[in-house]
Amino acid sequence: MTSTLYTSIGELWSFDPEHGAVDSAKLATAAEAGVVTDAALVVEDGVVAWSGPASAAPDADARVDLAGSVVVPGWVDSHSHMVFDGDRSAEFEARMAGQSYAAGGIAVTTEATRAASEAKLDALVAERVAQAAALGTTTLETKTGYGLDVESEALAARVAARHVEEVTFLGAHLVPPEYEHDREAYVDLVCGPMLDAVAEHVAWIDVFCEQGAFTVEESMRVLKAGQERGLGLRVHGNQIGHTGGAAMAVELGAASVDHVNFMSAEDIEMLAASDTVATILPACDLSTRAPLAPARELLDAGATVAIASNLNPGTSYTSSVPFCITTAVLQQHMTLAEAIRAATLGGAAALRRTDVGHLRRGAPANFAVVDAPAAIHLAYRPGMVGIRATVKNGELIAGSFE
Repeated sequence: MTSTLYTSIGELWSFDPEHGAVDSAKLATAAEAGVVTDAALVVEDGVVAWSGPASAAPDADARVDLAGSVVVPGWVDSHSHMVFDGDRSAEFEARMAGQSYAAGGIAVTTEATRAASEAKLDALVAERVAQAAALGTTTLETKTGYGLDVESEALAARVAARHVEEVTFLGAHLVPPEYEHDREAYVDLVCGPMLDAVAEHVAWIDVFCEQGAFTVEESMRVLKAGQERGLGLRVHGNQIGHTGGAAMAVELGAASVDHVNFMSAEDIEMLAASDTVATILPACDLSTRAPLAPARELLDAGATVAIASNLNPGTSYTSSVPFCITTAVLQQHMTLAEAIRAATLGGAAALRRTDVGHLRRGAPANFAVVDAPAAIHLAYRPGMVGIRATVKNGELIAGSFE
């Protein structure tokens, strides 16, 4: 067994009850997140073996001095769309000039993605995963959903499974043009041959339950078909209006409902009383100029909140979880501790995982080294604070300790 001592840590965000972390998504202070100052962390064979004050650190085979930087658990990005080709910058520019967002823009990406080879998609996803790692992400979910035919969706699922930990089938992203006049036939395809083609590569099924995409009735049919195949449920809901996605997610016991921009008091109470995580996507809200998701209201009601990047070519072309954290603090009235928790333990809860999103003893040594003396600098100095290094299972996967 080999061990490494990471020492001179300015702040260690452990979310460890041994260091005072509380079991709540609503956190007012860093102390409630189990933050240790002047800290150290020992990693042994890829897992966390010890953490605490640097003055009490045990010996190890190797030593890394982090010179006062912050260590946080690696981000758990529970919502992304990495398998695509093509560019939608013209659509973005038009939206910035005043055009409203509509779900139909997905069709532009579908055409480009269908035309791309497996080798090209593989290279694109590998590059995007590397970019996310350089920004501190160590656990990724990504979706199919830009092929929208059996062959292309199966290809997307295969490619995604080679690169990320959690793969979601999103055949019900949009009705493609060739089925415009026969929606029922497309839903049949998604629930039958398309689901059969992707099932061995995916753990989740998702649906865009939204105006211009799929109705609640169509969405429930898709999700139940996936559930019958043993897949976990995820929902795109309440992004463009009060379309019933959040209520449906709770009714079916989905792991998460994502976007949640338009939420009634009843929706918020329903989510708070359930195990369904409310995943907010701050970068997407900014790009679509939508009302920001009501993170503060969700937390105050007792809901579990996750923050994710929603990397995609149309509405959130970024994998920067730090940017999303900054936005959540500055514009969505979350405390820093709540935002960091949402991007780590919150994302893990949205994926029904307990092994990631924290740095407790025995957890995989997945962490990011933030180039600042305190994590509050992520919001205090927006856009100015980088990630020095990212470690996954004890191995450096991005950046440097130099």
